[in-house]
Amino acid sequence: MIDIGDKEITDRKAVVEGKVFLNSEAITKIRNNQVPKGDVLVSARLAGIITSKKTADIMPYCHPIPIEYVDVSLDVADDCITVTAQVRSRTRTGVEMEGFSAVSGACLTIYDMCKSIDRSAVISDIKLLKKSGGKSGDFERE
Repeated sequence: MIDIGDKEITDRKAVVEGKVFLNSEAITKIRNNQVPKGDVLVSARLAGIITSKKTADIMPYCHPIPIEYVDVSLDVADDCITVTAQVRSRTRTGVEMEGFSAVSGACLTIYDMCKSIDRSAVISDIKLLKKSGGKSGDFERE
């Protein structure tokens, strides 16, 4: 891992987004809470939060950091579910990877719970929307 011991402690924030494209049958079953494995939206949100807190356990070069806030929101559209994670911490290194982990964990949970309904589901467009804090400064995707 990189030595971050001399880096300044600053407020760090990241927002990451991803999508799971699903057929209309899967979307309808999710909306009506009729997926056999259970409530997809609640499960995906919890998986995202848990995954964000486990980032250092699964990414070899990530530092374990104190996460002060995680929110995972899910927006159901006619052809996809958009997952957005917001992560905050006051630490020496960024929280982008924790955001990516949260979105990935939520998207994988949606896929896992719906694969029996839609084998053609696609996880796509996982990207950093914005970040703030640290030496590299702020970033916001246009």
